[in-house]
Amino acid sequence: SRSATMSYNDYDPATDDSAAVPDAAIEEPGRIEWERRIILDAKRRGPLAKLGAYTRLSGPGWLQGAITLGGGSLTGSLFLGVLAGFSLLWLQPLAMILGVVMLSAIGYVTLSTGERPFRAINRHVNPVLGWGWAIATLMANLVWCMPQFVLGTEAVRQNLLPDVFGPQAMPEETASKAIVVALLFLVSAVIVLQYDRGGWGLKLFEIILKLMVAVVVVSFVGVVVKMATGSEALDFAQVLKGFVPNLELLFKPAPELAAAVEATGESSGFWEARVVAMQRDVMITAAATAVGINMTFLLPYSMLARGWDKDFRGLAVFDLSTGLFVPFVLATSCVVIASASQFHGKAETIVLTDIDAAPANLAGGYRKLMTERLKHELGDEEFGQLATAQAEHERRRAAPAGDRGSLPPSTPGPLEMARDELMDSLDPAERKLAAMLVERDAFQLAGSLERLTGRGVSQYVFGIGVLGMAISTIIILMLINGFVVCEMLGVKAEGAPHRIGALLAACSGAAGPFIWGGGKSQFWLAVPTSVFGMVLLPIAYVTFLLMMNSRSLMGANMPTGAKRIRWNVLMGLALLLASVGSLYSIWSKAGWYGIAGLGAFILLAVVVHFARRRS
Repeated sequence: SRSATMSYNDYDPATDDSAAVPDAAIEEPGRIEWERRIILDAKRRGPLAKLGAYTRLSGPGWLQGAITLGGGSLTGSLFLGVLAGFSLLWLQPLAMILGVVMLSAIGYVTLSTGERPFRAINRHVNPVLGWGWAIATLMANLVWCMPQFVLGTEAVRQNLLPDVFGPQAMPEETASKAIVVALLFLVSAVIVLQYDRGGWGLKLFEIILKLMVAVVVVSFVGVVVKMATGSEALDFAQVLKGFVPNLELLFKPAPELAAAVEATGESSGFWEARVVAMQRDVMITAAATAVGINMTFLLPYSMLARGWDKDFRGLAVFDLSTGLFVPFVLATSCVVIASASQFHGKAETIVLTDIDAAPANLAGGYRKLMTERLKHELGDEEFGQLATAQAEHERRRAAPAGDRGSLPPSTPGPLEMARDELMDSLDPAERKLAAMLVERDAFQLAGSLERLTGRGVSQYVFGIGVLGMAISTIIILMLINGFVVCEMLGVKAEGAPHRIGALLAACSGAAGPFIWGGGKSQFWLAVPTSVFGMVLLPIAYVTFLLMMNSRSLMGANMPTGAKRIRWNVLMGLALLLASVGSLYSIWSKAGWYGIAGLGAFILLAVVVHFARRRS
């Protein structure tokens, strides 16, 4: 703008030794140089002035906050509280600290060199890693968008507008979902188009995202404040103790559940293994959603879009700390606290007294646990025969009336009958433990808080928080997908290619509410998608570590001495923990097939590396 250019009329580009200015800066030189002068002047005036300048100019970090405060974070926090109480409050802040380290690293590399990361990786590191990073991000976007649409749809139908879109108002569930999904799609697409316009559109986009993040944080903090001032005061000593790292829960149940497991007697081995497996999955979910692989793609491109360079490196770290770390820790910790206080170690009695009257996700989760218990009781061979007979029964049951003979549609199959018989014959201690482990969701949490906070606070505040999480994450996933598609095509991140890439993620996500259901917790969809994200995350982390140590890429900007050691130690620790989570996820979900796929990817990267060196 004219005013920005005149406020910096003494700037001389010929005397500036910074890295090459990206395209966005060339289009808006006045704004970028005005921001640069604000930062340099603030540094000369002292810490308080620098704090004010950084607060004023922040932006990309809030985009990260908008994506990380999504369905995965909410689900991870909810189930951390259900399974471990306050004991795992430390997990998400630790995962976020390591994630901020890695994001700061890719930000440092990008702002130091001015190169687009995808091209820089392919040129200076390894094209297998570059394309692996891009394809993994694209896949993660398409998968991750589904649970966001699911959560947003259910927030509107169950919490915010049940009288308009709920089962009583619209008995036809598909029509109800379709209307809400269409509204979410339209709102998200309109907001993303503001970003694509640049200038004031970009500024409006960032303001909207900041407001959404603020709504999410205020909603969940408000619930905990209400709980703390209610009749059932929180045990803040136990809450604070939960922020002290404790790795024992990777190998044994939380204390409250351990007592319930021990009470099951001869079956305690099965239940202990089941509880520990659930705890590990949820811990991986919480860690993977702190910083996902798609976030690593967003940050550098959002910085380049603003025209930042190496003078903005300090601002980038501050931006991540305030826009990403602080809102994330506040919101997720509050959800863990609320969930732990309401659900940990407490059985859902309705599945024990009248399972047919229980909500679909509670009944489905309870029956799923009992099916696993039946498999343990019968052994693989006999259970496999029952499963085969059940599949044939379901095929007949789904057939047209003339083809299924006299079989009524509601007739249970052999596996279902065996499971129901087991449910009736089990010791009450086993049934009670299973009722503790069923898959709750945020709407059950809101309902359980009504007696403490009142319906208005619990239902509407939770509904607003969940909807804000869902919409903000959908928007950012669309934005990232546009960046990825443009990079893979080798074109500028704007115009039709960016819009098509963004809409591709939205179309994938819009299918989520229609393909995920059948008595499962809608929230539980975020757990397998998070595990999928954890599998891919080390691709990005090892790539950034190699970039930071590439002299051909970094040149004179490569850290040296103690600074280089510090970077490598912190990045190495983040890579180690991400790799452990990834290997566990691969082994537990895909076994040797997953290990073989990982080995093939590594072998391809090594072959290309040596082929490039010879050439």
